[in-house]
Amino acid sequence: MDATETVEIIKSSGQKVKFSLDKLRASLKHSGAKHELVEEIVSKVNDEIYDGITTNEIYNRAYSLLKKNKSVFASKYKLKKAIYELGPTGFPFERFVGAILQYSGYDVKIDVILNGACVTHEIDVVAEKNENITVIECKFHNEEGRNCNVKVPLYIHSRFNDVKAHWITKNTNKTLNKGWVVTNTRFTEDAISYGKCAELYLLSWDYPTNDGLKDRIDRLSLYPITVSGLLTNREKQFLLSRNVVLCRQLIKDKFFLDHLGISEPRKTKILNEIEQLCKH
Repeated sequence: MDATETVEIIKSSGQKVKFSLDKLRASLKHSGAKHELVEEIVSKVNDEIYDGITTNEIYNRAYSLLKKNKSVFASKYKLKKAIYELGPTGFPFERFVGAILQYSGYDVKIDVILNGACVTHEIDVVAEKNENITVIECKFHNEEGRNCNVKVPLYIHSRFNDVKAHWITKNTNKTLNKGWVVTNTRFTEDAISYGKCAELYLLSWDYPTNDGLKDRIDRLSLYPITVSGLLTNREKQFLLSRNVVLCRQLIKDKFFLDHLGISEPRKTKILNEIEQLCKH
């Protein structure tokens, strides 16, 4: 009998759910791995499943098997965890969100002070396209299993309204669009309902459907540097501290690898992995 039919696994939130081979298969296919490799890994993981195993243990096993085969597949597979690795502060995540918008045709500024009718506000990201201004607040969680509840869009909406109240008094041709809230996790149903009602644009890991963070990252090949399976955690933190947030940036600023004292053979492997990711 398939483990799918009988075994309960534990999510990072602590919730128990039925193990699904189809979900595992879909996530492995998304990495770019071929059908034969996907089925081989699914079969091996299925043989090792037991009641009470965590989703993290399942992920680690599948990731290890992918990495043995091809590093770039493993890197794509770990995308969600790689975004958590942008922490522990939210600043690299803000730069990451700004970079995604920049590659989507926006002029972007990070950490901008805007006047409101009542007080001034430090806005995480301000993006401009065709004289339309978008103000974006980023909510970063560095622990899995935590979602953005309705308090977040409520708070952001009040800040946006204060900025908007001042904006309409300015003599400018630029239009202030509706505010955005971006998170690396998920929004609760109440948060989504409030966002729709208040005309806030909500962007999370998988929302809106087919246009969430993961979809935009894959579509534009804008992978964070933390997806690399060849760089150490120390090396990743060094690069983040130098504002190298995207794999694309490392291709342009490869001299940072020399600063880290990385050998030429290893440097070649790392850049090859990064270039393959950016091509995808």
